[in-house]
Amino acid sequence: MADIITVRDPHDPRLSDFTGLTDVELRRRREPAEGLFIAEGEKVIRRAARAGYPTRAMLLSEKWLPAMRDVIDASGAPAYVMPPELAEQVTGYHVHRGALASMGRTPLPEPEALLAAARRVVIMEAVNDHTNIGAIFRSAAALGMDGVLLSPSCADPLYRRSVKVSMGAVFSVPYARLTTWPHGLAAVREAGFRVLALTPEESALPLEAAGPHRLPRVALLLGAEGDGLSERAMREADARVRIPMAHGVDSLNVGAAAAVAFYAATRA
Repeated sequence: MADIITVRDPHDPRLSDFTGLTDVELRRRREPAEGLFIAEGEKVIRRAARAGYPTRAMLLSEKWLPAMRDVIDASGAPAYVMPPELAEQVTGYHVHRGALASMGRTPLPEPEALLAAARRVVIMEAVNDHTNIGAIFRSAAALGMDGVLLSPSCADPLYRRSVKVSMGAVFSVPYARLTTWPHGLAAVREAGFRVLALTPEESALPLEAAGPHRLPRVALLLGAEGDGLSERAMREADARVRIPMAHGVDSLNVGAAAAVAFYAATRA
């Protein structure tokens, strides 16, 4: 049975994992360094636990105790209970989902190990918007992509906003970071993948014509919102492909483009 502890002081040092959650720069530096991340809401917390992430501590309001009791007991981690107005002082925002968990990170797989077990992967270059990261992971999980590779400058998939937007899909799709960029793409090709770079360029091959669903192994390369893929990265790809669009629209949000491309790559 885990300890359930009522806390009345928002400055209690035992709550340190949950302090200043709205300070993006601080949390981006702190969380990877301390080996933790924050899961928010019952569904996301349960998915993180099922994926094998260890719980360090929980922070929740009293009304959430019955719903979360089995998770609390299974984790063995302390559960700190406090009124919503005090939790807001700790975190910096109103925790409307009622429950937070501080989870321990686990080691990432090596890119080579991820590629060895995959047929359909997505590669992101410099995608540093946490909402887009979460949306891409959610589509990758829903549409059957086998893994995600991140360039060194991509945002953290385990940052709270990414986890929340993905609805916990970041826990179900394996991911790894490439340590060199864009030269790390050579290892993807050497593993037998055909790398298709998504771009709105009119000279690019229409996605359907590239036939990603027919390729034995395919990697879809996505760039950041606005700037798109760098020319250096596109030179490392096997082909440049585009999603044909109508009504004068020249591009899609990277999250929407990813969903279209994943469907094209995984459909039977």
